[in-house]
Amino acid sequence: MSVAPVQSTILSFEDARRVVEKHAAQIQPPATEAVDLLSAAGRVLAEPILADRDFPPFPRSARDGYAVRAADLPQLPARLNLVGEIRAGANPEEIPTNISPGQAASIMTGAPVPDGADCVVMVEYTKRQGDAVEIASGITAGANIVPRGAEARQGSRLLDRGRRLNDAAIALAASVGKSQLNVYARPRVAILATGDELVEIGATPGPTQIRNSNSYSLAVQVREAGGEPILLPIAPDEREALSSLIEQGLQYDLLLITGGVSVGRYDLVEKVLAELQAKFFFTGAQIQPGRPVVFGVCGAGALAREGRQSYFFGLPGNPVSTMVTFELFARPMLEALAGQSPRKLTFFHARLKSEIRVKPGLRRFLPAVVSGEFEHAEVERVAWQGSGDMAATALANCYVVIPPDREHIAAGEWAAVLLR
Repeated sequence: MSVAPVQSTILSFEDARRVVEKHAAQIQPPATEAVDLLSAAGRVLAEPILADRDFPPFPRSARDGYAVRAADLPQLPARLNLVGEIRAGANPEEIPTNISPGQAASIMTGAPVPDGADCVVMVEYTKRQGDAVEIASGITAGANIVPRGAEARQGSRLLDRGRRLNDAAIALAASVGKSQLNVYARPRVAILATGDELVEIGATPGPTQIRNSNSYSLAVQVREAGGEPILLPIAPDEREALSSLIEQGLQYDLLLITGGVSVGRYDLVEKVLAELQAKFFFTGAQIQPGRPVVFGVCGAGALAREGRQSYFFGLPGNPVSTMVTFELFARPMLEALAGQSPRKLTFFHARLKSEIRVKPGLRRFLPAVVSGEFEHAEVERVAWQGSGDMAATALANCYVVIPPDREHIAAGEWAAVLLR
């Protein structure tokens, strides 16, 4: 069968990212399952979480101190009679029912503020004197009190479906008594490394061979993004075997192919995908590393019989290129397949410790180390030997991002940073 050559479609980084985001936004959420609360950590919420009562359920003291009436403090110091102590978790019968004029109650952080009191004076501004307390600082009504329902009203929505459940979200679910949560099923992601130069990690490489590291870096990234990695056998640079493994990989929710997407004689991935009637959305992005990245959809083999299609990415084979292009393009698609609401790619800024000079024309994502403390962040590029240098990249904790129109950024200038 004669297949027309794949038309080259190389986009800017921004346009390529928007293409992926557009398709990610069209993904239908996967099936759901109920898991216990701790097992839900890191998963994507498939149900809204509602407040089962007002939060807080009573006017709550935000400080240790004394519950008083602001009107009792026109002149300072003021002396007020103590009528009791209110601790967090106290039984209702232990709490003074009302604070009358000239009275005060000792109160702890988190305890309910009694009727009549309209503020809490911090203990630092008071002096206990037997059955009385001397107040040395003025205060306004409402100070240091969190009103009932200020955080949420009963029945209000605390979390929407599509939210990745982090520590704060798990704590919030626990606070409303959710011992189980409905979450979306993890998408299954096939990972296919290609190339005659690759051997499995347990093998002894020949003089011109290397071990397959890309499948393992991608598996880690897939898990971090909410997916379940499926490692396929290494595909040789041979059309029939490669086609069979690609068809196998397309049966999963997403296929990640690493290697074989450049323009060399033995780079067969795009040719084989074209034979399988794949549709390509782009075949390159103006970035470094990772320029030959490919994104598309295919419905070959069993998928065609079932009337469905599967998305795929062809990621460059150099290890750093593989890691970078996953983060920039494959991650948002995988997050959508996991049920997560779309997120924009965000950067923060740090000052360069040393100048950077590059050729303009590509947006560059260079391995770097961000350091410093508090608000004094600095970033320095890691010395590396190109996109195959895993040793240097393993030392990096971020990528410093160089715009395509810059060839020189001086030391001390602000630069965009993408965390690894």
